[in-house]
Amino acid sequence: MLPDALFWNVHMYGIMIALGILACFLVLYLYSKRLGVETKLVDFAFYDGVFSIIVGFGAAALVQATLNYIENPAAGFRIGSGITVVPGLIGGAGFFLIVYFLLRKRMDLHLLRILPVVPCCITIAHAFGRIGCFFAGCCYGRETDSALGVHFKYVSGNRLPTQLFEAAFLFLLFAVLTLLVLKWKCPYTLSVYLVAYGIFRFIIEFFRGDDRGQIFGGALSPSQVGSIVYLLLGIGWFFLHRYLLTRGAQSAEEPPATNA
Repeated sequence: MLPDALFWNVHMYGIMIALGILACFLVLYLYSKRLGVETKLVDFAFYDGVFSIIVGFGAAALVQATLNYIENPAAGFRIGSGITVVPGLIGGAGFFLIVYFLLRKRMDLHLLRILPVVPCCITIAHAFGRIGCFFAGCCYGRETDSALGVHFKYVSGNRLPTQLFEAAFLFLLFAVLTLLVLKWKCPYTLSVYLVAYGIFRFIIEFFRGDDRGQIFGGALSPSQVGSIVYLLLGIGWFFLHRYLLTRGAQSAEEPPATNA
């Protein structure tokens, strides 16, 4: 395992996060250009995305601090004690949509034209972020004696590198989403992402060895509850998206109204 700090105060976690964000916006630009999305919409997605990432990190840190406080009130409420990815993704997406709905009429924006690209951007950024978690030694798995075990300096014993398992899954999911968008022109990539990641994250939580928090008497972790929300959102959005596309196609086929 490479050292967390490379030189001075530069850490691999920060480098991976930076690479992930760079890859995110590079994919946004290249894929949107390939699909012929208008520049105005791409620019909006870029600037709204920048602020959504900031809000997402804030939401992730706030939720984790709240869970830590509920579990141990004596330690006080401390922001910066870690982040929880699923609430961060939901918070960032919520902010993105709020800004969109506030400006869509004024700027004549049509989100459905660029929406298939968005899950590709999220997935590639998240994959690099998980590699960063591996170098930072957080989000580790259960203790194991298998050849897959990795020693992290902040915890005893060899642990399953669940960060790398998740990164591998996310890179694979990114490849699948890329094929769906660029080759098959599939409009339902957001639903594919939400359902696929929701199922994977629910399962990988059983192999995590760090403190996951407890909900429903310890039956589920907070991230597993978030994964269920992901799954339900993905299924619901698929049917709503299909309805919107069908209605749009029907409207395009209707002849223009004339005055009798």
